[in-house]
Amino acid sequence: MGFKSWFSRENKEVLDKGLTKTKTSIFDKISRAIGGKSKIDNEILDNIEEALITSDVGVETTIKIIERLENRIAKDKYVDAKEIYSVLNEEIVNLLAEQPDDNFSFENLPVKPYIILVVGVNGVGKTTTIGKLANGFKQAGKSVYLGAADTFRAAAVEQLCIWGERVGVPVVKQKMGADPASVAFDTLSSAKANNADVVIIDTAGRLHNKVNLMNELTKIRNVIKKIVPDATPEILLVLDGSTGQNAYEQARQFMQATEVTALAITKLDGTARGGVVIGISDQLQIPVKYIGLGEGINDLQLFDKEEFVKSLFN
Repeated sequence: MGFKSWFSRENKEVLDKGLTKTKTSIFDKISRAIGGKSKIDNEILDNIEEALITSDVGVETTIKIIERLENRIAKDKYVDAKEIYSVLNEEIVNLLAEQPDDNFSFENLPVKPYIILVVGVNGVGKTTTIGKLANGFKQAGKSVYLGAADTFRAAAVEQLCIWGERVGVPVVKQKMGADPASVAFDTLSSAKANNADVVIIDTAGRLHNKVNLMNELTKIRNVIKKIVPDATPEILLVLDGSTGQNAYEQARQFMQATEVTALAITKLDGTARGGVVIGISDQLQIPVKYIGLGEGINDLQLFDKEEFVKSLFN
């Protein structure tokens, strides 16, 4: 099943509902920016710029969007103020189209086993995201193993075990304080012995010491190479979308500590700061692969740039 066919009407409804607070906020701000005018002028552009920045799109990305709007107005000579939503939609989609995109789907895995190392600070929804990911892969007919390698938090291991039972996938764990690389070894060994399709390892739930984080992930990577010599694991960083600009800083800190290859942005349903997804997609040069839109087990979606922007501005 291709990505576009996967993005069903049901998924679109979840997306629209999950972005309600952000949509309402952006519409209100832009409506006030237009202020009953019929033609886009410099004052409206200044107000739209403020609206995007205060929706956590980010300064640099907002400047790019405004420049595109100015070029569009100069090219078309006249843009009716009522058209601003559709014009914004088109220009933001075009902007994001320039960023990395691997067209990933749950069904068509690039390798077997597909190994994901999940990082992120406490409280961002890391363990919940792993459970929902496991559900997505299982619904696509894939066999999944979970590794509870965030061994410094009893709650993280317990929560992952609960998700494993809920989804119906095995969770490999050891005692508290165990070496995360040892947990990764056991997980990968079991997964390989059972010909599993996907291995997701919960690890690095902290960033108080970048050296420790790098060392931990290096040890886990070395274990992976021993068991699956050709593997190049995905390093998935989970960010809390409701923290807005703080998510940028968190991402940059993790990027300095390790090679992050993909992002998951969670808790978008509970915030009006969903514009952060646009800014992060544009600025960080790392694919946003998943977005979290609610508490339900099916409320984690593959990120589709075009559908996301369309949901915001339609």
